Amino acid sequence: MSKAVLYIAITSVALSVLVMIVSICIVTGFKNEITQKVVGFGSHIRLKNFDNNQSFEETPVNISQPFIKTLRADNRIEKITAFASKAGIIKTDEDIQGVVIKGLDSLYQADFFSDKMFQGRFDLSIVNGQYPAIISKNIADKMNLKLNDPLVVYFIEQPPRIRKFVIRGIYNTGLEEFDNMYVFSLLSVIQKLNNWTPDQAGGFEISLKNLNDLSSVNHKVYELSGFQFNSLTIKELYPDIFHWLDLQDVNVIIILVLMILVAGINMISTLLIIILENTSTIGLLKAIGARNAGIRKIFIYVASGIVLTGLVIGNLIALTLCFLQYRYHLVGLPQESYYVSYVPINFSPVNILLINAGTLIACVLVMVIPSVIITRINPVKSLRYE
Repeated sequence: MSKAVLYIAITSVALSVLVMIVSICIVTGFKNEITQKVVGFGSHIRLKNFDNNQSFEETPVNISQPFIKTLRADNRIEKITAFASKAGIIKTDEDIQGVVIKGLDSLYQADFFSDKMFQGRFDLSIVNGQYPAIISKNIADKMNLKLNDPLVVYFIEQPPRIRKFVIRGIYNTGLEEFDNMYVFSLLSVIQKLNNWTPDQAGGFEISLKNLNDLSSVNHKVYELSGFQFNSLTIKELYPDIFHWLDLQDVNVIIILVLMILVAGINMISTLLIIILENTSTIGLLKAIGARNAGIRKIFIYVASGIVLTGLVIGNLIALTLCFLQYRYHLVGLPQESYYVSYVPINFSPVNILLINAGTLIACVLVMVIPSVIITRINPVKSLRYE
């Protein structure tokens, strides 16, 4: 077989595997990154009073619910925190901005925001009697606010109420829908504004250790909490975002199918060339008693070696490119459109192994078809031709 044909076949398989691995790493990384951001704002499951209230202000529930202790004992659940939210208006001398003040209890852990703080810290402690506020960079830029500035929020009630906060931190997650809306403070602030008791909150947020347990845990929460409560998963709260993420799977499937077809067609062509170049050898093998099945296996083994070589080269290049992007974020993205500032990468050994195994199996199976031509080669004519 000529070197040109060999190089073309190996390159075709290598490029196909490279595209498939890079695609699956990017799409799964993208989905993981966006999911983590959305969950960071609202946890995996939200449990609220079962009513028809569609506003950002909840009907109060008692924090000391008997089923909460049972849920905390479930090893699939990471934490359960109480929260409450209230719509308000930020006003400065030049601008006004509608926001939602989300009050968090003392059990809330700000791990999600640890690498997303633009300035300051996610600090919700009361200092010198001043209520803390964590705002987004979007809100800070629109309202010309800075770290440690006072933040005056108006709440539309009868009569209107005003609260003054101090900006302790400015975050930036890239999720425009959330960054333009949420200001974080203490649950006690919302309780006082709503004239609630310290044992009341707007609801509970339940965080899980594994997203795969979302459906089963939500069913358990719904059953334990009773008719007074309604539990909604993060996918039910923000269906548009998750439907959009699910569409990315369709793109990946199309890419995988196309790349496997490209590799398969090239391997069919390569095997045909190998067979035609070795027609006399096939005739000789038949003349000395070799069976068609045995000869076909020989050529399929040779072609499979080409596929394996292409797989190794494709994997090395793909994993190197993915590692460089994972480590150094070489390729950036417009955050306002994609919710992330760079192309995220997720290394999944299972997906990579499946891609390699699937490519190898598909190529071997399609090579069975052209190998049938071996059965049609007449040993007398092939030797005479030689």
